[in-house]
Amino acid sequence: MTGRPTDTDRSGNSDRSTDHDRPTPPDVAGTWVTADGYIRQQLLPNGRYDEARGDRRSAYTGRYTVTGSHLDYVDDTGFTATGDIRDGVLYHEHLVLYREQGPS
Repeated sequence: MTGRPTDTDRSGNSDRSTDHDRPTPPDVAGTWVTADGYIRQQLLPNGRYDEARGDRRSAYTGRYTVTGSHLDYVDDTGFTATGDIRDGVLYHEHLVLYREQGPS
């Protein structure tokens, strides 16, 4: 034995984890808004975000990654920020954002 990882053991079972073995991050894609509606953050399924502030569309844009319920943001100018989702609420630095609900 060389100590190298193998893809299968002798029984033929894969030792690589599969998607269903990993914890699933919360579904974060969608629009998140502050209680007053001033800040609207669109988290796109492709890992990009687009944040509007008041009448200023695309005030901040960039990318985000999700690890568990934690988000790391890097805007297109290189500025970084973090966020956490707790009980369905996104705490993004000093902001508190709520998932926007679509029409019923």
